[in-house]
Amino acid sequence: MVNDDMIRNARNLRLHLLKDPYRPAFHFVVPEDYARPADPNGAVFWNGRYHLCYIYQDQGVHFWGHVSSLDLLHWRHHPPCLFPTPDSPEAGIFSGNCFINKKGQATMLYHGVKVGNSIATSSDAQLDTWQKLPGNPIVPVESADKWRESAQLPYASWDPHGWLEGDTYYAIFGGVRPAVFKARELDQWQYVGDLFARGVEGVSLREDVSCPDFFKLGDKWVLMGISHEMGCRYYVGEWRNEQFHPELHEQMSWVDNTYFAPESMLDPKGRRIMWAWIFDQSDEATQKAGGWSGVFGLPRELWLGEDHRLRMRPVEELKALRYNQRSHSQIRMLPNEERIVENIQGNVLDLELVLEPFGADRCGIKVCCAPDGSEETVVGYDRVARTIYIDTRRSSSSGMGLKTVEAGPFLLADAEQLHLRILIDKSVVEVYANERQAALRRIYPSHPESLQVKLFCEGGAMHVHRLTAWEMMPSNSY
Repeated sequence: MVNDDMIRNARNLRLHLLKDPYRPAFHFVVPEDYARPADPNGAVFWNGRYHLCYIYQDQGVHFWGHVSSLDLLHWRHHPPCLFPTPDSPEAGIFSGNCFINKKGQATMLYHGVKVGNSIATSSDAQLDTWQKLPGNPIVPVESADKWRESAQLPYASWDPHGWLEGDTYYAIFGGVRPAVFKARELDQWQYVGDLFARGVEGVSLREDVSCPDFFKLGDKWVLMGISHEMGCRYYVGEWRNEQFHPELHEQMSWVDNTYFAPESMLDPKGRRIMWAWIFDQSDEATQKAGGWSGVFGLPRELWLGEDHRLRMRPVEELKALRYNQRSHSQIRMLPNEERIVENIQGNVLDLELVLEPFGADRCGIKVCCAPDGSEETVVGYDRVARTIYIDTRRSSSSGMGLKTVEAGPFLLADAEQLHLRILIDKSVVEVYANERQAALRRIYPSHPESLQVKLFCEGGAMHVHRLTAWEMMPSNSY
């Protein structure tokens, strides 16, 4: 029964979260408590809605939370989607995905902690009720004794990803030797063999493939996933003869593994949309005092370029949150100049910047700058190193956050303009460059006045054709 204390506590928690200077406003945030891991999982378009799940912990037990949306911006919270129950063997719910089975049911393929990969299905209009297969796990975790007896199995019952192809179900089981399984019925799976037909230069076949996500994009197949050392990464290649033949490999996180655990889905518009978990980098005391953790990167639309590498941009729906537009144009910057941008400031912004680096070795924009110069986050193009980078070494004078330079490979063609889309959301900065590269960082400015925006160039001049800024309406309810 609800009582006055429960109502008062709920209100006080909401007010406490609203005051938090680091809790993002328009990036999806786990609603309360701590989510470590907070992997996105089970994304599916079902009965007119986008559905998305996420891992969180209830008294140390891993649950799947569940939200749905019409616009990818505003999310309705549902009861937990998957969790341990007395009639199921797992001790918690770990990563997996959702696909539609032969009967038209939503089908979750997930890792049951301590028991192995498992399946649950639902025909519920809101996906609020799920039925786990009586025979779970479909492929068990082998005991230590059985592992030794089998001279080490060539697979692990770990992070699964499933799909229906014709009349056959296929699944990837992740790990240091990712494997392919197949089935005619959901409760009768058999081992096929190694996922990779071959490796690619510079990437060890022993680099683990966890949180796998496998899909066709254009005329190629893409395998996204993580290694626990490299963070988010992807391969592009061919799927034939029940094996993946990779042709290239690219990272989506470089200096560390902050961008983690990718999850994607195909929507009714034909878009491939992905999310990933962004690690929290505040100290444990700050997280405990805040009462929350667990943030997703913005939903990205993915497609392949002519070079068969991923192209990416924030989904179009995010523009609906823009208001109070400010613009500047035709700004000529002298070599080694830095200039405050008048009338543009804030820490919840969407910026579009179009520039040409006329001889500058490094150029771009600084955000979340303190008036006294003690804090700044640098977003730039390094012509010499051929990178798009985010420099957080001076983002916070309090010591919170990682003091790093995240840099993704990027090179402008001759006479090509640099188009930057920079989304600032309190403790998150995401950058997209010419729809060819993206990078992000967590930042924790300690001064409430760290709101200024500055343009800069080093080693040469720069011409800014256009800088447009919008404030962003929060889409999180608190």
